[in-house]
Formats: sequence, structure tokens, C-alpha cells
Amino acid sequence: MKLGLIGIDEQVAGVLDAARRRGDELVIACDIPDTAPQAWLAGMAAQRNLPWESLMDARACDAVLVGHYGWSELRAEAVRKLVQAGRTLVLAQPLELSMLWAYELDMIRKDSGARLIPILPDRLHPFVGRLQREIEATLAGAGTLGVIETVELKRRMADRSRDTVLRQLARDTDLVRVLIGEPRRLSTLGGADIETAWSTLAVGFTGATSLPARWQVMRGDPTGLTISLVGTTGSQTVEIPEGADAEWTWTTSTDGRAPAEHLRFSGGAAILDLLDGKDGSNRATGAVSAADWDDAARCIELAETVPRSVARGRAIDLHQEEFSELGTFKGTMASLGCAIVLGGLFVLLLATLVGGIAKEAGWDFGERIAGVWPIAVLLVLGLFLALQFLPLLIGSAGRQSPRSPADRAPGDHE
Repeated sequence: MKLGLIGIDEQVAGVLDAARRRGDELVIACDIPDTAPQAWLAGMAAQRNLPWESLMDARACDAVLVGHYGWSELRAEAVRKLVQAGRTLVLAQPLELSMLWAYELDMIRKDSGARLIPILPDRLHPFVGRLQREIEATLAGAGTLGVIETVELKRRMADRSRDTVLRQLARDTDLVRVLIGEPRRLSTLGGADIETAWSTLAVGFTGATSLPARWQVMRGDPTGLTISLVGTTGSQTVEIPEGADAEWTWTTSTDGRAPAEHLRFSGGAAILDLLDGKDGSNRATGAVSAADWDDAARCIELAETVPRSVARGRAIDLHQEEFSELGTFKGTMASLGCAIVLGGLFVLLLATLVGGIAKEAGWDFGERIAGVWPIAVLLVLGLFLALQFLPLLIGSAGRQSPRSPADRAPGDHE
């Protein structure tokens, strides 16, 4: 397979390493910062410093990998153009902590038919599938842990700055969604100072089954993630070391301690399998379906919600609002309607004031101007009502995409 590259980071480097091992070729590399570690491109020969437009030609490469390191508006625009061209893209998660940007890509994707593969391979590990099936069995009354009280995710990090924590949360939230379903409520706990709260941040999620999940930042070495199902009669724990080719460890603690299980997993190879058309989902082996761009966008959205919860110091309820062109139009019309009502009241007060002053001063022209305000307001209202039929005229209502768990945006209320 021939691969193209625009930007780079540790996630993309893991995919490149797996591609090198299986004999794939990196043919074009664009927008690689000079400060990027050389080890990320070790063993991969490619034409460097070419304009990103060279990636537009499907004959030049089969897929384009997009990295975050050195992210800029130029690269963001290049990604939009590549999606418009219908290219297959493998994108680091997250490229931008902006749901608006992710939603924009999704809108372009639906029009162009581009294939977007987020680098979220952890859900494909069989251990994650086993955790998911244990939760399902417990809810059905057939689990081995009694009643599961909580799902704990402890993320050990060396750099615990705000941006790094939120970027990591945008990746780990995908595992939360796999295990407990779509979160309906999000709450945060951190330090009293909002500037230093990120180093000890804890985020609580409550899913549709009311099973709580808790994600927490911790200082620790080695870095990595620990996922634990804590039940009334025992627990199941998965240790996930840092790295694209790591050995995961499964331990079970019930009345007697079972021996630990180890299973090596290459996230980069899993992403390349997706490029080859292999989903990786297999319920018999415990693997779940691969993440798509809707999943990635939803995770970005949840991570983007966390700073609001931290700033307010309270929980946020997550609404299930559809994302579609029709939904955007309705939201715009609702806002415009409120603006027209307020504007009409202002015009009424202003016209009454001007008319009174003109009458006392004997200013006939002023009285005529003040007298036309009902006609002006009526024309504006008529135009606004006519706009309500616009979706029927352009057929946008028929192009709404099917609902999926990640096609919804969270709002918040207090």
C-alpha cells in the first residue's frame, strides 16, 4: 500500500511503524515540522517538503495519514480540501478540540463520500470486548462480579497540562462510550484553582444504564491506562501500557485470584487492517466494531464539554440533539425569530418616541416616517415566515442522515 503523510505525531508514527514492518511504502510527506523527532519517520523513505496538493491525486497514494504535531490553519484547510476530494484519510485523534471543526468535516464527508478513519484502535483489543460483555452479562443478571458498582479509568501521565489532558480524554472517552454506552451526564472534580485543576482532574460519566464511569488523571511511571470493573464480589482489571505495540495485561480478583493474562496488541496494525477493509469486529473473540468518524467527533465533543464543567463547578446534562442540515436550519431560524421579536419591540418604542416628538414639533416628515413602522415590521415577519418553507424547496429535509449515537451533540443546562 502507498501512503501519503501530512503532519505527524506519536499516533501516526505508530501506524507508520506498523506499515514499515509489513512492507507498505510512504511515498509523500508534507508539512513535517523540523522540530519533529526523527525517530517518527525512521526507516520510511519519502519525498519531503512537497506541497500538500500533491496528496489530492489518488494515483499518488492510496491513503493519507494526518498528524497533529505542528497543527496550523494551513493544515486544517488542507484536510478540508482532501475530504472534499473524496480521499481516504487516517486522522490522529483529536486533530482539533473543536466540535464545530469535526462537524464541518462530517458534513463535507457526507457530500464527497470520503472515508475518514480516526486512530482509535484500543476498542479493538479483545480485552475491551471482554469488559463490555461482562457489563452486559451483569446487567442481565449473569455476571461474575455480582453488581458492578463503577467503571474506573486511571490515566497515568507525565505531562498533565490542560491541552494534553483534554487531548488524552478525547481518546479515552471512546473506551468509556464502548463500556457504558452514550453518556447522559458529565461531572468534573479538580483543584480549587482552575489553572491547576487539570493535573488532578477527575471526570464522571453516567450512561443510559445508570452505570457510573470515572476517568482520572494521575501521576505515575510508567505512563498508561488502567481500566477496572469494580463489583460487589470482585473486580476485573486491564493494564494498558503506553505505546502503539504494547502488551496488555488482564487480571481478575474474586474469591480466588486467577493468573494474569497477557496479550500483545499493535494499534498501528489494527488501523492498517481497517484500511484494508477488515473491520476487526468479532464477538467470538471479544472484539467490538471499529470507531468511525462519528465516534471520534462525539469524543471530541465530550472533551470540549469538560472545561465548561470545570469552570462552573457543576455537572452537565448531555442532550441528544440531532446533527443535520435541517437541524442547523431550525436552530438558526429559532435564533432569528427571537431577534425579530426583540427588534420589533425596539422599533415600536423608537417609532412611538419619534412620532411624539415630531407631532409636538410640527415635523410632518418625521410623523410620516414614524407611521410606516407597522408596514416595515409586517414585511420582515412575512419574509421570516416565507423562509420556513426553504427546506421543502431545496429538499434538505430528505438528505438528513440516519441517527447514530455519535450524530448527536450535547447541550447543557444547570
